[in-house]
Amino acid sequence: MEISITKASTLKDHPSDQGLGFGTVFTDHMFNMDYNPEKGWHNPRIEPFGPLTMSPATMVLHYGQAIFEGLKAFRSPDGGVQLFRPRDNFKRMNKSAEMLCIPQFDEDMVMEALLKLVDLDRSWVPGATGTSLYIRPTIIATDPYIGLRAAQTYRFFIILSPVGAYYPEGFNPVKIWVTRDYVRAVRGGVGRAKTAGNYAASLYATELAHQDGYTQVLWLDGVELKYVEEVGSMNIFFVIGDEIITPRLNGSILSGVTRDSVIAMARSWGMTVTERRIAIDEIFESHAKGLLKEVFGSGTAAVISPVGNIKFHERVIDIADGKVGPVASRLFKELMDIQYGKVPDTEGWIVPVPAA
Repeated sequence: MEISITKASTLKDHPSDQGLGFGTVFTDHMFNMDYNPEKGWHNPRIEPFGPLTMSPATMVLHYGQAIFEGLKAFRSPDGGVQLFRPRDNFKRMNKSAEMLCIPQFDEDMVMEALLKLVDLDRSWVPGATGTSLYIRPTIIATDPYIGLRAAQTYRFFIILSPVGAYYPEGFNPVKIWVTRDYVRAVRGGVGRAKTAGNYAASLYATELAHQDGYTQVLWLDGVELKYVEEVGSMNIFFVIGDEIITPRLNGSILSGVTRDSVIAMARSWGMTVTERRIAIDEIFESHAKGLLKEVFGSGTAAVISPVGNIKFHERVIDIADGKVGPVASRLFKELMDIQYGKVPDTEGWIVPVPAA
């Protein structure tokens, strides 16, 4: 399919790199594509950023049939623009689509569209260290129908947002809150899909965590309420003794692209990385024995987020005296160096954005 391009007649002012927040400013253009049973995915187009018009009966508003991804474009030292593992995001998006009964899309065609879109808005890619262009591909059900079934029509869109640090703390330890009272997902559900409902399910407990002075919720499994799964916006890692441990993918945990990068990178350094079930009680016991050296999260938004404090009901532990540990620090630096093009990419993770 040929991708049409309609340029905006009026361009927006760019924010300064220093004043960037996260997810509040959007670029001049977006990608749109439609689906119906007769034509399949069709009419791929890049056009000015603008609102979507839909009926109040649109199915996504009532039944939550929506999936999305998050990835980033970075400004390299030579002024070029590059993406980090975008094809992995589109592969995962198609897996989410399968779980939500959404038709598969052509990953190569969407990749081509993304490169054209980012190239068109490349002036929006900030250059300061720690900033990037956040990319949000999304698919929503668009049938104007009140009835519970998979939709027959869909909209695929991609929007772009220049961003700064995800957490106000920056690369400093965050505080996370553990609960047995609420769950985000269960095995056999859609926990492994990046779908809107998973995040809606996390809002109430996250608000309780915020009221208690904590940044994020660390979720336990939804069956036994004892095994660690993931944090609201990131996968989680524990350095216990000389081993890095992360919960294994069990069907209710999102398969993070950054998570996979961390595992590959740490193993290439000769570190022992284990994917297994790990109980919250084991975390506290390891801390009591002096074996819990570091805790950190991984995700597209924050890259690596060290954890300095964990609260589980009335029990509270401080990790590494509230400081950033050496494993998290090295992973953060080396991942960022690859993403910003400061060191060679030996893994094939970087996709340059060619200029038209």
